[in-house]
Amino acid sequence: MDAHDLLTIGEVVDRSGFPASALRFYEREGLLHPTRTSGGQRRYERSVLRRLAFIRAARTIGVGLEEVREALDALPDGRTPTRADWTRLSRTWRGRLNEQIEALTALRDGLDSCIGCGCLSLQRCGISNPADQAGALGAGARFLPALLRRPAETH
Repeated sequence: MDAHDLLTIGEVVDRSGFPASALRFYEREGLLHPTRTSGGQRRYERSVLRRLAFIRAARTIGVGLEEVREALDALPDGRTPTRADWTRLSRTWRGRLNEQIEALTALRDGLDSCIGCGCLSLQRCGISNPADQAGALGAGARFLPALLRRPAETH
C-alpha cells in the first residue's frame, strides 16, 4: 500500500469525528488495526473511516462492543468492505431498530401523561399504578417498554 493512501491519527480524527482516545481504545479492543511507522506512529488505511462509521451506527442503536467486534471480524482481510458487506452485517440489526422505534414511540406518546416511573405524582398514575403496584415489579420505570429499561452501557 502506498504511504499516501494511509491516514495519520489526526487525519482520522478530523474525518471521522472520533477523538484520538476513542481510536486508541478501539485499537486496544481489536476493532481497529493500524500499522506503525518506523517511528511508532499509527497509520490507518482509508477503509478505517467505513469501519468507524459502522461502529458509530452500531453503538448508536445499542449494539455492544463484543457484537461489533464479531461483525467486524466477519469482514474479509485485505480488502475494503463493500456495500454488500455492510448490508449483510447490518441486516441483523433491523429487528432491534424496529423494537427501539416502537419503544421510543410509546415513550413519546406517553410523555404528557405518564412515563411509568411509579411515582404516583400524576393523576393518571392513580389509574395506571394504584397503590404503587409497579414497585413490587422492581426498580425503575416498570411501565416503559423493556428496551428502554435496559441498563445503559458505559462505553
